Amino acid sequence: MSAGAARLAEVRQRIAAAARAAGRDPASVTLVAVSKTHGTHRTRKLLDAGQRVFGENRVQEAEGKFPALKTEYPDLKLHLIGPLQTNKAREAVALFDVIQSVDRERLAATLAKEMARSGRWPECFIQVNTGEEPQKAGMLPAALDAFVATCRDTHKLPITGLMCIPPVDEEPALHFALLAKMAARNGLAEISMGMSADYETAIRLGATHVRVGTALFGQRAA
Repeated sequence: MSAGAARLAEVRQRIAAAARAAGRDPASVTLVAVSKTHGTHRTRKLLDAGQRVFGENRVQEAEGKFPALKTEYPDLKLHLIGPLQTNKAREAVALFDVIQSVDRERLAATLAKEMARSGRWPECFIQVNTGEEPQKAGMLPAALDAFVATCRDTHKLPITGLMCIPPVDEEPALHFALLAKMAARNGLAEISMGMSADYETAIRLGATHVRVGTALFGQRAA
């Protein structure tokens, strides 16, 4: 077994244990392997070990890596988990199966226009800035409900979930609980939260998607 396959097996075991401890079906949690900055060779090792859901931060990096891999592995699903500029909306809609970082109305309108043009409708999550950090992307909690309604009713986007990245210096459980509450209030079934250091906590609080990079790939090169 390769090192990557061994790390994947360990993460999957920990996800399953956390889900069972929370009284949940382990199958209700999707592992998103965060492959940003890792090349095709390392990504393929996880694909060969059975992982099929990956997350990338940048459209340009994903364009250089995943079209060929998607041809090779037709059941591969790709999530955009980083900020999206409106001028990259066309490329994002063409390549990604899920866009987790919808965070402003101009982007929502641009994505809706591009989806209608292309006939391709990737699922969308709204990114919520639960810590209200000025330097971080995401919809502020107080504005979320209205934004969900606008995305659904005005732009007809396929909004299926919420995503957050808690502040690094705060207890993540507080942010995970807040995100789960907001998702339930808006009738959204999918919740993307938790990374390598805290995904078990996120699962306990209702995460349906956990974004794990370091625990699968090791530390990124400087």
